[in-house]
Amino acid sequence: MNSHTSTLHDLGQRLWLDNINRQLLTSGTLQRYIQEYAITGLTSNPTIFEHAISAGGIYDDAIGRLAAAGLSGEELFFALALEDLTQAADLFRPVHDASNGVDGWVSLEVSPLLAHDAVNTVRAATHLHTQAKLPNLFIKIPGTAAGIEAIEEAIFNGIPVNVTLLFSAAQYLAAANAYLRGMERRQLAGLHLHVPSVASVFVSRWDVAVKEEISPQYQNRLGIAIAMQCYQAHCELLQSQRWHQLAVAGVPPQRLLWASTGTKDASAPDTMYIEALTAANTINTIPEKTLLAFADHGKAGTALPADGGYAISVLEEFRREGVDLETLAARLQTEGVVAFSDSWHALMSVILEKSRQLEKKNDVAPITPGSASKAGKHPS
Repeated sequence: MNSHTSTLHDLGQRLWLDNINRQLLTSGTLQRYIQEYAITGLTSNPTIFEHAISAGGIYDDAIGRLAAAGLSGEELFFALALEDLTQAADLFRPVHDASNGVDGWVSLEVSPLLAHDAVNTVRAATHLHTQAKLPNLFIKIPGTAAGIEAIEEAIFNGIPVNVTLLFSAAQYLAAANAYLRGMERRQLAGLHLHVPSVASVFVSRWDVAVKEEISPQYQNRLGIAIAMQCYQAHCELLQSQRWHQLAVAGVPPQRLLWASTGTKDASAPDTMYIEALTAANTINTIPEKTLLAFADHGKAGTALPADGGYAISVLEEFRREGVDLETLAARLQTEGVVAFSDSWHALMSVILEKSRQLEKKNDVAPITPGSASKAGKHPS
């Protein structure tokens, strides 16, 4: 096993891969990452799937098969995604079982078009959870205002949730408290209390957002400082009486996950965020390029301090530079929703175009509302 990645694993931090595509699965590459790099989970998002399905024709046969079965649009995409995630989940199942459900997870996001619709987010999460029938699948829900409401309800309904698009300690705490409320309601209702969750804090986008606004000496420092503040909030929450009462009852802690940890600045070290965010009982979900870089030359950093360390002084420096941290956190979350929504629209367009091309290639009449194809299939 690779010494660099295994060091983080031995320190108690889990590495997940922030990528999925069919080639990764069929080539045996993911299996190799599990064996050699101590990868113990995987995350996906609309952008990852949009890139995967747009690139080449590896999904064409599956799209043709699902389209012939009457699927289209979002329904066809989720069927495709679950085919991939089921294979990945099977690869991680030994880790999941050996860790008693703590590790070995994969993630699937609800449509980002629902980011401001709590009711339909809960419906979508419930549908995907039921459709997948996977014990190690997180449903990803964004930490927007509506998302926070949906997270509590999904947790109460027993659906494991990966809270995505968190950018600050305040946003993290809103997600953490939604998880606690959902579990407290389950406890009062006499329901089982094993409903795992992770809270995904995005790091590098902070540094990209302020790069043109700050003095050179402050570049690539903000994201790490924000992460340190989130880690402090996480540690303080786990020391609270409220959490202690749930822990005694058997509720698993919602783990902190570092997301967006690929270095965006070509002049900065390519393993910068991995090395800076070493912390036991956390997860770092790593882009494939960053994983390979860390496996080659990365080093585990000093463990993050539970008291926030120098984060407060660094954040004050950015305030003096004119950065409104609260406003920027809200903007980054909004931009994240927009970016995933744009990827979602592009994804739907790609699937529609590929379906049409495959129909034409196979000399099958296009399916239109109220009509059947030559093969006798009906629109969903």
